Amino acid sequence: MRSYSDLFRTREFTPFFLSTSLLTAASTVGGLALGTLVYRATASPLLSAVSMFGPQLAQVLGATTLLSAADRLPPRATLAGIACVFAVGTAAMAAPGLPVGGVFALVLLLGLVQSLGGGVRWGLLNEILSKDGYLLGRSLFNMMSGLMQIAGYATGGVLVAVLSPRTTLLTAAALYLAAAAGIRLGLSRRAPRTGGRPSVAQTWRTNALLWSSPPRRRIYLLLWIANGLIVGCESLYVAYAPERAGVLFACAAFGMFVGDVTLGRLLPPAVRRRLGVPLLLLLATPYLLFVLRPALPVAAVCVTVASAGFGASLVQQERLMELTPDALAGHALGLHSAGMLTMQGVSAALAGAVAQLASPGVAMTVMAVASVMVTLAVGARRRQPRDGLLMPAAAGAKSGE
Repeated sequence: MRSYSDLFRTREFTPFFLSTSLLTAASTVGGLALGTLVYRATASPLLSAVSMFGPQLAQVLGATTLLSAADRLPPRATLAGIACVFAVGTAAMAAPGLPVGGVFALVLLLGLVQSLGGGVRWGLLNEILSKDGYLLGRSLFNMMSGLMQIAGYATGGVLVAVLSPRTTLLTAAALYLAAAAGIRLGLSRRAPRTGGRPSVAQTWRTNALLWSSPPRRRIYLLLWIANGLIVGCESLYVAYAPERAGVLFACAAFGMFVGDVTLGRLLPPAVRRRLGVPLLLLLATPYLLFVLRPALPVAAVCVTVASAGFGASLVQQERLMELTPDALAGHALGLHSAGMLTMQGVSAALAGAVAQLASPGVAMTVMAVASVMVTLAVGARRRQPRDGLLMPAAAGAKSGE
């Protein structure tokens, strides 16, 4: 596939794309509303950050118990069911009088359910598109995510200001229901990619198999840690600029959009492959300036430039798929998604804790320094020549499965 228009000529891609767009919009609108609601109730940067990114903390439980189901459940029914669960859970968080503890219980429950969604969703994309179309498709999904976040944070900010956080949460619940309907009506029934019954034991065995390869392991570390630490910076936007957080979130989404367009459509593969580590450094470096607590216009520019570095995940995902047997694609992508989201949740909690002790700007800088150190340490190891020896191991994994 050579262009984005080719993707939309592929059967089922359009309804899949549109339903995922609705899910992204729902998550964006609901996350901003929930973070604002918790911050107003507690005045705590830590609790606000965890409320927005708390579902990710439950991803580690899903990654160790549920991921074997990613290739063993029918995709359409699973994705529609997950969207319905999020609709109910988001509406419940809007209930008047719900204590903060109840909010966090729902947040963690939804995170556990969400841990299965990434593997099912991206495994299905790998089926809908041919191998040469996967990176282009993920690029388009990332671009859509950036645009929907821009629109979602702008719309969510207006709804929170004009109406209330609880009304905005109900709007997000309605978007989740619309996404569920789009999945149910727009996608065809598909058999699971792999036979057998999902189990915790099978999840552990496949996780160990995927983790046993050093090059694949290093890809996971870069996807999880270097990326997640910067999301910890993003989790402090509400605390850094309580009345203008939507501006920073929108700038971050715009920067991510630019990076994905550049990586997915404009750069040739030979150039793209060499940019994984440089883009991760770009992702972190601008946040070093936040120790000076820049004014909102300067902060917005820093956020926009930094977020272009999220395009590094496209390079790393492409390499991950090259090193993974087709039968394990959903599980491998689910492990990537669950691990990344878990680290994002952990990083949000760490960033919030540092902000409690110091300030949001200082906490952002601390997280950025940590991300740079991880990228340099793990990225330098990726350049070792023995990385190319993985392919026989991948082939062995396929035959063993």
